[in-house]
Amino acid sequence: MVNQIEFSLQPRKRGFHLVTEEIKQNLLALPQAGLLHLFIKHTSAALTINENADPDVREDMESIFNRLIREREPYYVHTMEGDDDMPAHAKTTLAGVSLTIPITKSRLNMGIWQGIYLCEFRNHGGSRYIVATVLS
Repeated sequence: MVNQIEFSLQPRKRGFHLVTEEIKQNLLALPQAGLLHLFIKHTSAALTINENADPDVREDMESIFNRLIREREPYYVHTMEGDDDMPAHAKTTLAGVSLTIPITKSRLNMGIWQGIYLCEFRNHGGSRYIVATVLS
């Protein structure tokens, strides 16, 4: 059986944000066993899984991505939408736009220190739309 829902995440400032609980609140009842596939419908934001306990990890991830992919590089051609736009596209390609998480005993089967991140790469990205597909 396949169930699918689309919802939006609240707007957030640029950075890495723990959104596990917000995502879980938007899901329908989960089956006993299956898979949750999450897809973000944007080219300047991403989803990933990482440390859910220490907020320093999220701050460090932002610093790492900003150092890897800098704004205002002279070789960027796509510059009409602001200094943060082209870097946001490149960062999205690195981080990815989808996740697949196992469902076990009607719960997301993630490690104790794992959480779902919204990686917001724009200064003002707005609401981000997620398609959640549950396969059972």
